[in-house]
Amino acid sequence: IINNYVGGTHGAAPEKVSPSGMHFGDSKRKVDYVLAYHYRNRPARHPPGVGSPGRTHGAASSAPFSNGATGQDHGDSLQAAGQRALQEWPGLEVVELNPLDALEEEKRLQREEYEHNLVEAGLEIEKDPENKSQGLSFVRIHAPWQVLSREAELLKIKMPTKKMYEITEEGGILKTLNEIWCKLTEPLQPQVPQQENTKMKNLSYPFSREKIHLYNIRDKDTFFDSATRSRIVREILKRTPTKARNSMGIGTLIANNVYDAAYPLHDGEYEGQSDDMNERKLLYREWARYGVFYKFQPIHLIRKYFGEKIGLYFAWLGLYTEFLIPASVVGIIVFLYGCITIESDIPSQEMCDQRNAFTMCPLCDKFCDFWNLSSACATARASHLFDNPATVFFSIFMALWATMFLEQWKRLQMRLSYFWDLTGLEEEEEHPRPEYETKLLQKKLKNKNITTENPNGHEKEKLTWSDRLPGYAANFGLILLMIMLTFSAVFGVIVYRITTAAALSFSTNETTRANVRVTVTATAVIINLVVILVLDEIYGAVAKWLTEIEIPKTEKTFEERLILKAFLLKFVNSYAPIFYVAFFKGRFVGRPGRYVYVFEGYRMEEARGCLMELCIQLSIIMLGKQLIQNNLFEIGIPKLKKLFRKLKDERSEPKEMDTNQSKDPQQWDLDYILEPFTGLTPEYMEMIIQFGFVTLFVASFPLAPLFALLNNIIEVRLDAKKFVTELRRPDTVRAKDIGIWYNILSGIGKLSVIINAFVIAVTSDFIPRLMYQYAYSQNGTMHGFINHTLSYFNVSHLKAGTQPQSSLFAQDVLFCRFKDYREPPWSPNQYEFSKQYWAVLSARLAFVILFQNLVMFLSVLVDWMIPDIPKDISQQIKKEKTVLVDFFLKEEHDKLKLIESFIARDRRKHKSGAKSGSGGRRSRAASFSQFHRSPKGSFTSFSSQHTVV
Repeated sequence: IINNYVGGTHGAAPEKVSPSGMHFGDSKRKVDYVLAYHYRNRPARHPPGVGSPGRTHGAASSAPFSNGATGQDHGDSLQAAGQRALQEWPGLEVVELNPLDALEEEKRLQREEYEHNLVEAGLEIEKDPENKSQGLSFVRIHAPWQVLSREAELLKIKMPTKKMYEITEEGGILKTLNEIWCKLTEPLQPQVPQQENTKMKNLSYPFSREKIHLYNIRDKDTFFDSATRSRIVREILKRTPTKARNSMGIGTLIANNVYDAAYPLHDGEYEGQSDDMNERKLLYREWARYGVFYKFQPIHLIRKYFGEKIGLYFAWLGLYTEFLIPASVVGIIVFLYGCITIESDIPSQEMCDQRNAFTMCPLCDKFCDFWNLSSACATARASHLFDNPATVFFSIFMALWATMFLEQWKRLQMRLSYFWDLTGLEEEEEHPRPEYETKLLQKKLKNKNITTENPNGHEKEKLTWSDRLPGYAANFGLILLMIMLTFSAVFGVIVYRITTAAALSFSTNETTRANVRVTVTATAVIINLVVILVLDEIYGAVAKWLTEIEIPKTEKTFEERLILKAFLLKFVNSYAPIFYVAFFKGRFVGRPGRYVYVFEGYRMEEARGCLMELCIQLSIIMLGKQLIQNNLFEIGIPKLKKLFRKLKDERSEPKEMDTNQSKDPQQWDLDYILEPFTGLTPEYMEMIIQFGFVTLFVASFPLAPLFALLNNIIEVRLDAKKFVTELRRPDTVRAKDIGIWYNILSGIGKLSVIINAFVIAVTSDFIPRLMYQYAYSQNGTMHGFINHTLSYFNVSHLKAGTQPQSSLFAQDVLFCRFKDYREPPWSPNQYEFSKQYWAVLSARLAFVILFQNLVMFLSVLVDWMIPDIPKDISQQIKKEKTVLVDFFLKEEHDKLKLIESFIARDRRKHKSGAKSGSGGRRSRAASFSQFHRSPKGSFTSFSSQHTVV
């Protein structure tokens, strides 16, 4: 079955491989798919004088043909082959195989059987000679026209017909604005071949061999592009079975190490001085380089080369990055507003004024002294940059921004679906995963006796919930354990902060004591970042393992469950430290004289400028994740894996002379070295987590969209470069949307409204300031606000042993201040919560409810105002349906006219009497048989031609 020679004859030396590395040895048939495997030949043992049979000569003894022309004994069993060998060589010695050789022989037989079945399915195969003791070999697969047309019809692949129709553009002001925009952005457009006439579109229709004359077939070799060809071959590979172990398709064979890899070829080299331009080189020049970061993405070319699923990812990433531009601009304006108004902020001025001697209570027991509030001047001024009235507006803006982004994505998705012929795309029947088949086979073998007795045993078996129960239980337990591990890590960092702060407070060095807070905060955030990065990698592996033990049936189900688990674990891991700082830090401190302690003697952390600390935490974690995880890991890890695989292959292959290999590596060799494509989940995941950073806590960090934008400008080109240069070419997958990711984005958008409401109400000073200005201020200004928020404490009420040992303050400190709304020591209800506390708390909760309902209402309003399907696309889809109906009705009409002309011609011949009656009948029969055998293949069956429209 195998073409071991490149266009040679049996026993002849192989000819030179095609220079492009993209074709069979005849330089005509294109390589559509490649299977790679490692082989290990057993040293031949035979008596002296007897020729070595079979595989010693490797390729020289196998017949070079394609598509099942010869080689009838190829599928014979090993036993039959052995019997035949003993008859041909009577002196042959029977050698018992060791377990390793037996396994290798079993794999070889499976490969031969599988390749034989592929040829039976119509594919053509060319194979490398196995002329080393061990090494790497490739099976190259070509799909001829008959197979492509048959499979395209089965898969209902939409192909362009000869009929073209005009795309009606929106008129009026929108058209003018669009033309201006196109002229302005012309330098930003990638230099890729565009459709000759953008105002016309080919009518597409699912491929049908009966209607082949209707399609725009200029050349059968190029009618199906390389992505479609490889997709068709992949479908055949997935459904072709082998008897051994009842394996179904290439997935099971790769899982059982019969083959190492299966992949379509890239279009050629992406670099080089050669003038011949291919799609890969074009993508590299115009898209996958950092030098073209300012250009738009060639989305249609990406889709053509990588398929719809990857095309949609890059379209989504591009739209998200574009939407970050207005968010970044507004964020910068909010930040600048904070910078401009910092000098006129009265509370900051009061804090920094040395004349306001606010003597604060000690921050720790014994070793900490009383301190002046003015020493926290820098923190107060920095907090104003992020904690000002503009942040409330920005939170509302970002909530509406998220809604508009999702609405715009739905519209773009519909537009791409129309131009990519995905409208009306049906869900394709997926093949079961190899792991599911293996588990099902084990169940069948286990229940073999029961099923034979059972009268309903012929029914198709499947895995039930009881088979998956251990997997579900393990999932529930381990996910709970992982979440607890995250919380433990956060708690560990809290303990670190408390103990380190206490330890540094004992220091004799004045500078160390003065910078305790900065030191503790900075080191704690870095520890948090390292913990997040480490746990992220662990959680990714754990989520995959948990999904595998659930044994999902199809790849789609597997992917969805994996995404949900990985997202849940990574969401908790990334945001737990930020949630702690935003909502819990400083809430359980207690008060002077009655502090809350952990581990006896260590006081809980106090809340000093929590919004500023939240901003620091958010910025370091966000930037750290983006720089280290998203960029360094993405660049470094694939390169290390590639190097490791190359070294492993070089070590495993012995240094033998290989005369049959050409000196220059072929495209399949180059692609094999590349990293295999493992799916889009990691790409989407990092962007979704970033989307969370941009939307969830944006009230505390208005510059988050700017940092996200800068990261994404690099990320788009980094991902592009990875897909074009670092990864094997992925299998093209048709998809009309981004799937479960849209639901996750929508969920984060809704959650962000609630979280931002609580950040503004609880973490920031926005509500207390508002309450003071309009309820408690004597003159309606913010003068006196700091004094209003500080409570009094009688120093004599401090617990014995907790007073400062040595104080720099004068001995007459009678009262110290602490930040809270509590009754003073001279009140009958001393240190109880004051009326102001309850009033502010009520205002906070009222604000949360008002803010949430207002923003949700505005979001629903935006959602309702922006239609999911653009008006022009909706009209085009309707027009396409009308054109399709007219086109096929015309075709039926033309066909009937042709039949009538045949009948009329036969009648004329009959009436003329040129031939006898029987001759006339024969003539008519002949004319109809000629009509049925039309070379166009369009009138094969009259009854089957009535198209149901």
